Amino acid sequence: MKEYLFEMHAHNAEVSRCAKAFAQELAERYIALGYDGIVSTNHLNSHTFSSPEFKNASWEAKAEKFMSGFRAVEKAVNGRLTVLLGAEVSLYSEPNDYLVYGVTEEFLKDNGDIMSLTKEELSALVHENGMLIVQAHPFRRDMLIADWEILDGYEVFNGNPRHKSSNEIAMHWAKLHGKSLMTSGSDFHESGDEGTGGMYFETDIASNAELLDALKNGRYRLKGV
Repeated sequence: MKEYLFEMHAHNAEVSRCAKAFAQELAERYIALGYDGIVSTNHLNSHTFSSPEFKNASWEAKAEKFMSGFRAVEKAVNGRLTVLLGAEVSLYSEPNDYLVYGVTEEFLKDNGDIMSLTKEELSALVHENGMLIVQAHPFRRDMLIADWEILDGYEVFNGNPRHKSSNEIAMHWAKLHGKSLMTSGSDFHESGDEGTGGMYFETDIASNAELLDALKNGRYRLKGV
């Protein structure tokens, strides 16, 4: 039975300032590996907007900047695989990173600076809008494990080679707390990061609605574990 492989955690340098690969390189590397899709999860954090041009910028301008990374990947892919919008959100109040799936441009622009929320407020807002929230690499050094009750799940495999993500502990923790949603992603930032993680879906995914449905109903298996 054919499966459809998606990268669930990827950054490009048009937006994520810690990334070294731009959208064109990201696209070509994943197309060459035979992936069927990429969820663009650029950083929505203070570092993204730390350049002088954004010091006094409106939230609408910041949201447009964030969207530019997704659009660059779409353009680079040029229909050769599916590109979906997600985000890796970091709050001002804590060190954690949260992968949000099902993100829309309207959500970003209509809700203001979501980085100023608490994790409980972010979780509530995500769920009010029918989206899912997963703690990224929860057992990396300097991360604080978030209350499992406010999350839909955990990233149990993070393939970034420059970090010790303690994936086996994340997997154990997710199982301990009965979290059926477990995700895997390469955490792509630069050449050499590609293809370490991802998720195989039972059916092709063409939209965020289809992605959310597959995640909620467990119609996937994990790459890298």
